[in-house]
Amino acid sequence: MSQKKSLQELTIKNNFMFAAVMMDPQNCQELLELILNIPISHVKVDTERNMLYDPRYRGIRMDVYVQDENNTRFDVEMQVRTDCIEKRSRYYHSHMDMDALCSGTEYELLPDSYVIFICDFDPVGAGKYVYTEEKRYQEAPEYPVQDGHHTIFLNTRGKNREEVPAPLVRFLEFVKADSGESEKDFGDGFVRRLQESVRQVRASREMGERYMWLELALRDERIAGRAEGRAEGRAEGELFGLAQGVLDLLQELGEVPGELRERILSIRDVEKLQKLLKIAARADSIEAFREMSEQL
Repeated sequence: MSQKKSLQELTIKNNFMFAAVMMDPQNCQELLELILNIPISHVKVDTERNMLYDPRYRGIRMDVYVQDENNTRFDVEMQVRTDCIEKRSRYYHSHMDMDALCSGTEYELLPDSYVIFICDFDPVGAGKYVYTEEKRYQEAPEYPVQDGHHTIFLNTRGKNREEVPAPLVRFLEFVKADSGESEKDFGDGFVRRLQESVRQVRASREMGERYMWLELALRDERIAGRAEGRAEGRAEGELFGLAQGVLDLLQELGEVPGELRERILSIRDVEKLQKLLKIAARADSIEAFREMSEQL
């Protein structure tokens, strides 16, 4: 049974905990330097940043959004969801570009941007700790595309330890660890610093209140957004939006069984999906959701 976790049970792989730990500019700067292997100075950190440039389109919430003294932009995301990760990174890049380039500004001033996803799964399936996306011209593959976009996927389940810097492997092992294992000595100074930051967040009353209110706000937002469906009356879009809202909430409780996912997606009754959405928001486990939904 997968229960919702208290603040004291969270590890750094949790989005809230990761953002809280990265509020410390030194933590954030050291992490970027570890991943990119380049010097970075004077970072400005913005956590849990919302970007929505037009209410007709989908907004995003970034875990950690960083700007350095050269105006380079970095988005670092802790990822546990496995769906559409490449397209998700593409969409994040587009929002970062809009945020960086003001109206009337020349394209040459568009800064470099990095989208970094730290995945607690193998996003490619090749067993690598690091996957670096690089665009090249099909007719001239020796020439990389110089558009300033950089996308990196980190994989806590990598197997090519000998090909990756040891400090990065130790950090990814720390990310992969469960609550108990995350307290062990990983033999790494940076990880020890992160462990201490996690302890401070867990002990903070202010962070505890922030975590509680964030969870409530996210639930209200999802319920309201999915329940509204397609305001313009697209029946299929409304059904899919509501069903996906139910699945999003269930995903927070654990892995959603395939048969349950298919059953929810096959429902063609808006009222029933709205009720399931409310049940999913109240449930504290997949099993509890099943029991309550059987009464409909």
